[in-house]
Amino acid sequence: MGAAVSIFLIGMMGAGKSTVGVRLARRLDRAFLDVDRELEARLGVDIPTVFDLEGEEGFRRRESQLIQELASTQEGLVLATGGGAVLLPVNRQVLALHGLVVYLRATPADLWQRLRRDKHRPLLKAENPRQRVLDLVEQRDPLYMEIADHVVSTGRQPVDLAVESIITWLDHPDCARRAQGKIPCSK
Repeated sequence: MGAAVSIFLIGMMGAGKSTVGVRLARRLDRAFLDVDRELEARLGVDIPTVFDLEGEEGFRRRESQLIQELASTQEGLVLATGGGAVLLPVNRQVLALHGLVVYLRATPADLWQRLRRDKHRPLLKAENPRQRVLDLVEQRDPLYMEIADHVVSTGRQPVDLAVESIITWLDHPDCARRAQGKIPCSK
């Protein structure tokens, strides 16, 4: 693909956005950023601390400001967003406007297998974390689908297959025209 259009990875926590993003960026010889890690670096505290001090609303506000900044000022970036980034309409608009959006989709069962021992995620601090994952998928899946240019299953396939799927899609002529702002990619 000739244009230096950014690629935004969206999907649930545990879907593989950071892992796929690092490998995709390496294969495409692009810069990679993870919104959560960038936010932690800028604030000097981890995400659970932001949730503790400012609540989810404060975290989402900071996340949104960073997404808007990175999406509108960086070209050719591979950006892994937080799982809840799609909750705010402004984030969905910014991502759809400024790049190609790839939804890394995993089933609730696969997500639970990856996340069940994770004690670092504030949204899983619930009475029934497995049900919380299911509820979040039901809430967010339509929002992910709303802006996705491409959907890749990250269930039980190796990471390299997900990366290869994205690269193959990026090489499709319709996608190249979308990257140049002319037409939508085929989903």
